[in-house]
Amino acid sequence: MSIKTIHPQFASLLTRSFGVDDILSQYLKQQSLFKDDSPKKWIRKKYVDKRDWKVEKEKYFNRGEFYINPVFIDTWREEIKEMNANKIGQPFVYPTSMIEFAGILHEKSFSYRDLKGSLRALSDRLGPFPVISDSQLCRRVNALDLDFEYECKDKVDVGIDGTGNKVTNRGGWMRHKWKVKKGWVKVVIMGTLDGKTMDIRVGNENLDERKSARGMIRKNKKKIKKVLMDGLHDVEDTFNLCNDLGIDTAIKIRKNASESGLSPRAKEVRLYKEIGHKQWVKEKGYGYRWPSSEGIFSGVKRIFGENLNAKKKKPIYKQAKRKFWAYNKLMGIT
Repeated sequence: MSIKTIHPQFASLLTRSFGVDDILSQYLKQQSLFKDDSPKKWIRKKYVDKRDWKVEKEKYFNRGEFYINPVFIDTWREEIKEMNANKIGQPFVYPTSMIEFAGILHEKSFSYRDLKGSLRALSDRLGPFPVISDSQLCRRVNALDLDFEYECKDKVDVGIDGTGNKVTNRGGWMRHKWKVKKGWVKVVIMGTLDGKTMDIRVGNENLDERKSARGMIRKNKKKIKKVLMDGLHDVEDTFNLCNDLGIDTAIKIRKNASESGLSPRAKEVRLYKEIGHKQWVKEKGYGYRWPSSEGIFSGVKRIFGENLNAKKKKPIYKQAKRKFWAYNKLMGIT
């Protein structure tokens, strides 16, 4: 036994103890007084990266090809012919595939003037094809039909969460020091476990995330097997809606939640308190909330950024949606 293992409070006592029995009695007393009876924290297992990096690198190579792959040059005539079928008024000149190509690059911080220059260079070297003006390109990109339809044979588990996008490319100093508040854009998504966005709601910072979540659940009720959400959605209305639609829930319960009553939420609270948080997470599969919500937010912001450079309300909301639409496109090829 080393004197270093003894608590400092008893160091002075041990200096006056000369027998082995005295030292052992003081040590045992110390262990009984300072024993930690508090419950141990949930220690996560160390992450082991089992990915095949040859396969992973190929995914990123495909992503680079996707950004700069002007397939619209090969399909231009057929696409324009289909777009102008039975059209009244001035015919289309530029195919939708070219507008989508430009829209994705715009989310990679290409301005519309940059995009016109890029298209002009492609026309000179691979064309020739007519080059759209930067103003018309802006209108066509903002008018794109952003499709978030998710095709699935069976019902799937989904996660719902919200995040924010900045409307200015700056830090928080102006807001903190000078009280200049530009606001921010809130985005609420319904994501799947394979990292795709099934539905989306966009608004200002006052957008009600709970109501948005319930609206998306009603709209996609035929596709949802189970919904995973954080503690913000621990409310009676959400539990009642999911119960009425026959949808399983994995919603984190608050610590002070009341278990009284016969409502679906009260039953979930009783289950949560009976089996404990760790077992509840395993049974409900709550950990899968991360790839279906937080993982999507992380991917979108890393690849396309979190800043919105549009100036007016509708284009700002369109751009926020377009980031997630472009990310869906990327996930489709990787």
